[in-house]
Amino acid sequence: MDFGVFNLLQHRDRSWTSHQIIQDAMEHVQLAEELGFSRVWFAEHHFSNYSLCPSPLILCTQAAAITRRIRIGSAVLILPLHQPARLIAEIALVDALSGGRLDVGVGSGYQHYEFARLGADLTENKTVFNEMLDMIDRGLRQPHFSYVGQKFNQPQTAINIAPVQTPRPPIWIAGADPNSHRRCARDGFVPFISGGIGSAEDILKGREKVEASYRAEGKDPAAMPLGVLRFVCVSDDPAVIDRYVDGARFQRRLAMSLRHRRETMVDDYMVDEAAFPGEPSLEEIARNIVVGNAETVAERLCREIELYGPRHISIYFAVGDVPSADVKRSMTLFASKVVPMIERHFGKPLAEISNAPMPMPAPLQAAAE
Repeated sequence: MDFGVFNLLQHRDRSWTSHQIIQDAMEHVQLAEELGFSRVWFAEHHFSNYSLCPSPLILCTQAAAITRRIRIGSAVLILPLHQPARLIAEIALVDALSGGRLDVGVGSGYQHYEFARLGADLTENKTVFNEMLDMIDRGLRQPHFSYVGQKFNQPQTAINIAPVQTPRPPIWIAGADPNSHRRCARDGFVPFISGGIGSAEDILKGREKVEASYRAEGKDPAAMPLGVLRFVCVSDDPAVIDRYVDGARFQRRLAMSLRHRRETMVDDYMVDEAAFPGEPSLEEIARNIVVGNAETVAERLCREIELYGPRHISIYFAVGDVPSADVKRSMTLFASKVVPMIERHFGKPLAEISNAPMPMPAPLQAAAE
């Protein structure tokens, strides 16, 4: 398994400029490579402070230009907001520019606010998503392709840029749709689920649902390459932890407002932060997500790896208005202290830890030399 860094580029503090937030994200990318993280991811969202990344592929290109080894990925490209043939060519171009380091995360979208402003119909997002996924898979694999579906009628088309990776860059599918998980099982895509502000047990339930889709397709869930998105903060300072937990709540509040069409916009693109029905307390959120000093975080993650068996965990280090200096410190502590403790616990390097849930091994060692 391995760990990556998820970049949402949220804008909470009104005194911060968009340029500063973007620059901070690029610095986090460079640090991620220096520290040995496997991947950096960029979200796609539009017209609100939930995320200042309208184009993951542009940020992937910039991330590739300032790094040499780390993989770069979209998490996710919202397929119904794109034109398929053009998107296929752009994916191939970014894979070429990055030297074959691109991971293509895709999703169907959920925010009516951005769909309406881009002339897309959210009620048809699943149909559009699946047809575009068909075309992306064909267009990246084949010298030419055509497609006839409910929403698209693509004439014979040759994508004139070939991806470096063969037969195509890895495709990750985000979300909880069982039909998408069945496609992962059938077509070799990677299921990518979010832990949100839920507990490890909630993620296990999510894994079990994905496993059911794999069994329905006659596939062994033990070989499933599960990706998980998780809130993690490493700090010895309680004030930093408190601010991070509040930032995780902020992220969830905006997501819930935009998902359920309850958003109120202030100052052009800022979503008014409001509690949502059934919102957990900050104390409950802190118990659910992975926060604390290095020993606490390592112990929690070892348990989670044993519980739901991820192949990849992508981490929100930057949320809300957590200062970049605290983000970098958390990333550094994670790489220098947490990862060695995890490897010591399992008695092997990260790359050799199985992705399938496993029996509880010996107790976690408190420190790793």
